[in-house]
Amino acid sequence: MTEPKSRCGFVAIIGAPNAGKSTLVNRAVGQKVSIVSPKVQTTRSRVLGIVTEGATQIILIDTPGIFAPRRRLDRAMVAAAWGGAADADAVVLIVDAAQKSVDEETLGIIAGLKKQKRQAILVLNKIDIVKREKLLTMASNLNAEGVFTDIFMISAETGDGLDDLLQALAQRMPEGPHHYPDDQITDAPMRSLAAEITREQLFRQLQQELPYALTVETDSWEEFKDGSAKIQQTIFVARDSQKGIVVGKGGDRIRQVREAAQREMEEMMERKVHLFLFVKVRENWADDPERFRALGLDWEA
Repeated sequence: MTEPKSRCGFVAIIGAPNAGKSTLVNRAVGQKVSIVSPKVQTTRSRVLGIVTEGATQIILIDTPGIFAPRRRLDRAMVAAAWGGAADADAVVLIVDAAQKSVDEETLGIIAGLKKQKRQAILVLNKIDIVKREKLLTMASNLNAEGVFTDIFMISAETGDGLDDLLQALAQRMPEGPHHYPDDQITDAPMRSLAAEITREQLFRQLQQELPYALTVETDSWEEFKDGSAKIQQTIFVARDSQKGIVVGKGGDRIRQVREAAQREMEEMMERKVHLFLFVKVRENWADDPERFRALGLDWEA
């Protein structure tokens, strides 16, 4: 019996903000590699999730949501998303099927695909909360756009329908050696993942109180003989008034963020973690070329 040929390729997951791209990538690799939040525009740079099934390796590019950019940071995020699509062997457009009608951002992405003469796989997400009749109508209307080769209906939250999608993607991957070890699930360094975990907890706990003008950086990572790790991170905000919001009354909020982030890091790394958080004001950090490079974004976009 002949061995199956080795295959490896890149799949760009694109879509409007909050369509479920990060949830899909995390579910596919079986572990969190990308920030998930009820808020939109939380993925700022491309994150690679790696799925290895037998002889085939699928490298999922979780791109930022594509939306109408207003700031330089927005433009860089959208440029990163389209860059991911241009570089990929296959493109998946994920659409939130639970919305009343197809949003303007998704229609804009379809127009962009047409302009680039690029075909994509359509994925209707959140089928666990949508009636079948609505799904079929939405699928029919979007298929009429003429840019989709296939349509899949999934729930990124529960994993329903995901195996069929991954099998279809595996068949589209070109022959070639695997780019990463078979047991690797992301190319993001652990320091970056730790910073993303803290940033996610800030988004979750601050709700509507804090704008998107914050970022988290891992300053130091010290490992001890007992297997534990000491991680120091700085939360940068744009104004002094935002610092008080992050810290909270008597330091209560920052303590809750620290405890939740530390707990999640310990679960992910399977070791004891000592997390220390500091909050600093860095005015106009979102207009600093160095911060863009740290996020993997193009300052000139």
